Amino acid sequence: MTAGEIDAKLKGVLSRYEELTALAADPDVLADHERYMTCCKELADLEKVAAAIQELAENLTAQAETASMEEEAASDPELRRMIYDELGELTERETELRERIRILMLPSDPRDKRNVIIEIRAGAGGEEAALFAAELYNMYTLYAAEHNFRVELIDVNETDLGGYKQIVFALAGQKVFSRLKFESGVHRVQRVPETESGGRIHTSTVTVAVMPEVDEVEVEIRPEDLQIDTYRASGAGGQHVNKTSSAIRITHLPTGTVVTCQDQRSQFQNKERALAVLRAILLDQKEAARAGSIADERRSQIGTGDRSERIRTYNYPQSRVTDHRIGLTLYRLDDVLAGHLDLLIEPLMQYHQAQLLEKGQG
Repeated sequence: MTAGEIDAKLKGVLSRYEELTALAADPDVLADHERYMTCCKELADLEKVAAAIQELAENLTAQAETASMEEEAASDPELRRMIYDELGELTERETELRERIRILMLPSDPRDKRNVIIEIRAGAGGEEAALFAAELYNMYTLYAAEHNFRVELIDVNETDLGGYKQIVFALAGQKVFSRLKFESGVHRVQRVPETESGGRIHTSTVTVAVMPEVDEVEVEIRPEDLQIDTYRASGAGGQHVNKTSSAIRITHLPTGTVVTCQDQRSQFQNKERALAVLRAILLDQKEAARAGSIADERRSQIGTGDRSERIRTYNYPQSRVTDHRIGLTLYRLDDVLAGHLDLLIEPLMQYHQAQLLEKGQG
């Protein structure tokens, strides 16, 4: 693609942004709530790239104006040097802007703006794995607080020592899935358990699954495919949950998938939340099967996203965190567990963007 073609495409984006800006102020559009919200959504999507394109246009104008002064500065060495320096800065900024625009215009994952349902499940390692599952849950809730994401506990299976055999929760906020979608996989912990008298390092594993929430219309669940059981809830929630059979267990008969929910205030709320989790799981299974049959698509991902894939190791004795997919090692374990997960997420997102750019050039 030539530079001229690229510029024409960018002009089209800027023109669309200006058109939407005018529409958002149109009284007829303001009177139509659905149309207004659609307009605002597209405006928000284009805001960053439009700002970068506008700055690029101003940069190119400035370059042309500065270059036009070269002839009259032929006899003035000082002015020539100033023009040379100015052009150098402008062209350097142009390169940065074009790269930023290329990244901003990469095909986006339509699921990126969705809220997520996260399942953390203790794997190999028994109680030690369950304790680490609880620490991962704490890490994600601290990260959620840092980004103003809302946390909603859906279901938890707690051990006697305060660990979690399994915990399911939802995160809601701006582009949650875009930031957490690379967390799916096996998280391995290496440390000396408190119960270990010999001081030996144990290795345990925890599985994390991050699934975008889906609408009812996206995943059809037939009532006859469900077996719904009620039981008394246990754990957090006070006396109310223990006195009534408000907890729900839903079994999806065609796939054998079982979902439970007990942390809502009523049986109806638990059923609705359990169905939401089931829809997310079924779509996740469908997407995994589809991705598994498309080799090129899998090459454009960071790892496979498979729950059985080891993605990260947390080594306590060395205060080390290693993400095996991109070969990143940080000696900042305490910071990561304190919720500063962007130390890992930002490099993962940048690596993913680089892969997409490379794929687009191939």
